[in-house]
Parts: sequence; structure tokens; C-alpha cells
Amino acid sequence: MSKYIGVSEVLRKKRDYLIPCVYHFYKEPMQIVRGEMQYLYDDQGKQYLDCFAGVSVVNCGHCNPDITKAICKQVTTLQHTCTIYLTENIVNLAERLAQITPGQLQKSFFCASGSEANEGAALLASIYTGKHEFISLRQGLHGRTKLGMSLTGLGMWRTDSSPVGGIAFAPNAYCYRCPFQKQYPECDLACANELETVIKTTTSGQVAAMFVEPIQGNGGIITPPPGYFKRLKEILNQYGILLIVDEVQTGFGRTGKMFAIEHYETNPDIMTVAKALANGTPVGAFITTSPIADTYTRPGASTLGGNPVTSTAALATLDFILRNDLPAKAAYLGTYLKDGLLTLQKKHPVIGDVRGLGLMLGAELVHADKSPAAQEMDTIQEQLKNRGFLVGKNGPDRNVLALQPPLVITQTDIDHLLNNLEDVLSLLTTHKPR
Repeated sequence: MSKYIGVSEVLRKKRDYLIPCVYHFYKEPMQIVRGEMQYLYDDQGKQYLDCFAGVSVVNCGHCNPDITKAICKQVTTLQHTCTIYLTENIVNLAERLAQITPGQLQKSFFCASGSEANEGAALLASIYTGKHEFISLRQGLHGRTKLGMSLTGLGMWRTDSSPVGGIAFAPNAYCYRCPFQKQYPECDLACANELETVIKTTTSGQVAAMFVEPIQGNGGIITPPPGYFKRLKEILNQYGILLIVDEVQTGFGRTGKMFAIEHYETNPDIMTVAKALANGTPVGAFITTSPIADTYTRPGASTLGGNPVTSTAALATLDFILRNDLPAKAAYLGTYLKDGLLTLQKKHPVIGDVRGLGLMLGAELVHADKSPAAQEMDTIQEQLKNRGFLVGKNGPDRNVLALQPPLVITQTDIDHLLNNLEDVLSLLTTHKPR
């Protein structure tokens, strides 16, 4: 007799006791009960290659022994205080972040999630500038709080019927479906240049900051071309607007550099992080320069932010990332995986576009007229699951195959994924209605 209650009972309890906004993948879901580095296992003992990493969280792998050992040791000595008491781990973590983040970022505030980090970054920007409007990008996602949802440029995630005002949206760098019907580089970065028009026509001129994701994860792995963020920063500087870079999904080696914005040689005024910072232990933070940080002087605390266990987990995570040079590994294996996807694209026209950096890749699935192939995406995801591969899906139309595996994945794992994806794509073509 299984020690697990099983899928049907989990689904029943989910219906009875969880708010229905908490959805799940798959028409025929499985009950995940165990993880080991790049693999997950269900209650029947079936192994799955995790190609989504809990949405870019377990960059160092599930139940990583080095990180788990550090957490277990810490939890037996000091599990929790609040920031009102002095502990060492939180300041050591802040020091480490100052050492690895780009530009002059130096001082951190720790919280418990990416949503909370973005809320804090927005507050800090208003404190520093004395302004209260914000700009965000279309197809961006910045959290599940009221302000986070209001900053989000994806309709399906804007469930608040009364969003926060004072937020304008600028075009994103969606080259595959350029809103200006242009092509890079002949476009002269028209999407970035449009930011100035947005500032002049849709704001009162009292803009505190602009929120951006270096690569828009939920937006469909939208990956801007070279020069895009440099041009944005030039315009923002001209109008005294801060740049807040949301690295919640893209940070800590995921894209082949420690932080994705480093690909664009642009320094944030404020950066927000979460997810992979502690490899699955709940954490969030925003970090900024000393001049900006030092304007936030009124009392503030976070009950759980930077607690001893979380900080220990984050320090162990950063140690593992640096010791094993996971950014370099992500760069190499990401190129290998992307080349494989481009090869599949030549054989299967349903793959309209392949984009991303490092091990944050997306394949946009389309019909012959370039319309979104969302049903095909669902079929591919379900069939890959049946074969032992867990992949993500995202984009406004949920038609983008998202591949964001743990950075400890191997080249052999990628070969298995590509071979099975090719089989599924071939079956999809064979059984397509005429």
C-alpha cells in the first residue's frame, strides 16, 4: 500500500481547500513526491527530467546535498529571529550580493518573495525621487500583489478589477511580432525609442521608475536585441527616471551570466531578486546603490526576510553556483540546446521562433499563418510529461514552449529531451487533422 494519498485525493483536497486561482499543469497530472538534482519523481516512482526548475527556482538542482546540509545544520541552532535582532548570516548575504551584482549596487533589503521585492523597490524609488508614477513593459510580469499585478502587462495575470493607477506601458522588444512591423537592426530600436513618446503622452512627467525584466519569462521568453536596454537607460536618465531590473526569473546564472542584464552592459539603479537566490527556500530582495538606499530611513522590518535559515540557504546556493561556475555551464549547454531547437525548427514549421539566452529558452509554436498554436503546445506538454519530461509554457497565448531546467542538467539529458521532442513533434504532424 502506498504511503501517498494519490492523485485523485490530492485533487479532491485541492478543490475543497485551496482557492481555485491555484491552478496546475496537465489534464492528467501526477503527484510529485521527491526531487534529486535535475530529476523529479511521482508517487508511482516514475522519474521525470525537470526542464522548468520550478519556474527558474532550483538552479542548483532539487534537494542539492550541499545546500540541504547547510540548511539542516542551521535549523538546529537558530531558526528564526527578526531583523530587529543582530545576526550574522543576513549581513554576510548582503555583502555577497554587493560583490556579485553589477554596477554600484551595494545595499539590500530582504523579504520573502519576488512580489514583495518589487513592492519594496517601487516604494524605494518613490522615496528617493519624490515621484509616484511608474512605467512597465507590455508582457512583463512583476508579481501577484495589487501593485505587482498593476505593473504586469499580461492580461491573464491582471485579475484585480481595480488596478493601481499611474502606471503606463511601453512596447516590449518582441522582435518575432514587432508592433512596428520592422526588423532588427534596421529598426533602429524603434520599440526602445517609443519610451520617450510614452513618457511625454501617457504620464504627467512625475515618473519614479521603470520596471523591466531582461528576458520576459511569463511573457514568452521575450529576449531583447543588443543595445535595447542601453537605449532605454539613456532615455530614462534624460527624464530622471530610475531603472528597476527584475531579475526574479533571470538571475543567478540562468542566462549564462550571473545576471541577465549583464548581457546588455547596462547597470540598474535598483535590482530585484528571488527564486533561485536560495534554490527553493522562500526569499526575495531588492538591492540598490548607497545614495538611493540611504534615503530610506524610516523604520522598516521584514518578519521572515533574511532569517538565519533563509540566509544560510542563499549563501550555500551562491557558493555552489560560483564553485561549479554554473553561469558558464548554462552558457555552454544553452547554446547546445538552442542549436538543437533550431535544427528541429527546420524540420517542423510549428516552431515559429526560438529565442532566449543560456538555459532560459523558448520555442514559440504557431500555425502556418503565424497565429498562436496553443492547443498544439498543450499536446506537446502532455506528451512530453508522459515520456518523463516536464516543460513549461508561457506567453500571452500560452503557446511558447519554455525550457528553463536546473543548471546541473547534462548534455546527455538535453539529447534525450531533444530526441523525445522530435518524436512528439513528428507525431503531432502525423495526426494533425486535414
